[in-house]
Amino acid sequence: MGKAVNLKQRVSSYFQNSANLGDKTKALVDRVVKIRTISVNSEVESFLLEEKLVKKHKPRFNIMLKDDKAYPLVKITFKEKFPAVLVVRKKDDTKSLYFGPYTSAASLKTVLKLLRRIFPYQSVEHHGSRLCLYYHLGLCPCPQVTGDTNYKKTIKHIIDFLNGSTKKVIKDLEKERDEYSKNEDFENSKMIQRKIDAITLITSPFYKPFVYEENPNFRQDVLQQSLNSLIEILNNNGVPVKKLERIECYDISNIQGKNATASMVVLRDGDKDTDSYRRFKIKGDYNGKPNDFAMMSEVLKRRFKHMDWPFPDLLVVDGGKGQVSTAVKALQELNLSVPLIGLAKREETIVTPSLEEIKLPKDSKALLMIIKIRDEAHRFAITYHKKLRSKFISY
Repeated sequence: MGKAVNLKQRVSSYFQNSANLGDKTKALVDRVVKIRTISVNSEVESFLLEEKLVKKHKPRFNIMLKDDKAYPLVKITFKEKFPAVLVVRKKDDTKSLYFGPYTSAASLKTVLKLLRRIFPYQSVEHHGSRLCLYYHLGLCPCPQVTGDTNYKKTIKHIIDFLNGSTKKVIKDLEKERDEYSKNEDFENSKMIQRKIDAITLITSPFYKPFVYEENPNFRQDVLQQSLNSLIEILNNNGVPVKKLERIECYDISNIQGKNATASMVVLRDGDKDTDSYRRFKIKGDYNGKPNDFAMMSEVLKRRFKHMDWPFPDLLVVDGGKGQVSTAVKALQELNLSVPLIGLAKREETIVTPSLEEIKLPKDSKALLMIIKIRDEAHRFAITYHKKLRSKFISY
């Protein structure tokens, strides 16, 4: 029992030349009848799911599981004035809170590393009376030195997170953010919003680990529910779509018009189809000025010259009414009729070709899918832009 990002590579490693396998692995492979896989949405979910499944099934060949002390735990000294978050091997303190054991120390470190960037915590007991190195890295608040009055609240968020209650963490943070905004403390409000965005990124959508075991097709079912919801919403708002087998999203990336690039990313049946991703180096002469509208028009016209590429069921452009109007005009000049929407960044509202705005709940499956493809298009465009910029600078 285990997890992997590259499933093919992980499984094939067990079926190499038997001479290269250890005795335990040989015995395991000899007993294999079938292989069952469960797909999840994030590294964090796979980490939590593996821990739950190993505890439940106690796999024969996970021999270390016969002794929980062999596997790492997270210890939180929550009864202390300034609690520490530690990785330990034994439960030896009845006044502390423990999570685990976890089957992979490496995965545990990865999750804690992500968590610490969002919620800085001290990682040693009896912290010194001076600012530590991690304070300067933004990873430890050194509360006994700085007098951080929010530290206990931070520990509470960490406990909720490790319990899988990410929705509760986000809800609490939203209350904090709104309170700061109400008091016009916009710096702290923005800081809290960054925490919310980070948690959403690494855990959204979050589902209880055993849901995946009960229904191995759960991830695909959720994607289909999101697609069905999006189809219904678009049809009800004047954007006629029959199916959403292929969704394309476009984004422009440049700095003051220089080294401008564009990306096209694709969702097939709601999932990323990376083989269909395309990137464009902007060719038009825009006098060195950032003209995102003209660049978007150029990219769409170049894309639809490729008649060998599958035709999209929906186009998504990163931006609001200006970008949507530009895309509509480009399609009209090409004499094409393709369902089209934009996603305005400020309020995350969907903009239709008639320039009507659709405001959906933040937890809407349809909205989350559009945000997912928009963010992926942005990431892909930025990556290519940085590559071109680095080449330009090297000359």
